[in-house]
Amino acid sequence: MSELDVLHNKIGQLLVNAGPADAKTIIARAKLARDGESCEYEYDYIYQQDNEDWFVPDKLASYHLRLLLVNLRDYYMQNNMTNGKAPWTGCDITIDIPAEKISINLKYDE
Repeated sequence: MSELDVLHNKIGQLLVNAGPADAKTIIARAKLARDGESCEYEYDYIYQQDNEDWFVPDKLASYHLRLLLVNLRDYYMQNNMTNGKAPWTGCDITIDIPAEKISINLKYDE
């Protein structure tokens, strides 16, 4: 398993553990400071007949997610995956729990 796969798995597992027990899908939006010292989050989830709500994980979950996102961004930079652009500063993470799939959509400053 590649280092990138390991990071994706850790992010996914952290969000599943932090989310509500009845969640089918977890959606996390993060805006990471360029220096990696802070991050703004929004956490949503989908349950039952596609009802959507938000949740607040404990502080440690957000702290650990920030560290994982910093590691993920560092991986992209160290492996020349930015196509010569500035590193990404945000992302939308979607976890489909029944399918055990994670999708991370990276966001760049304009």
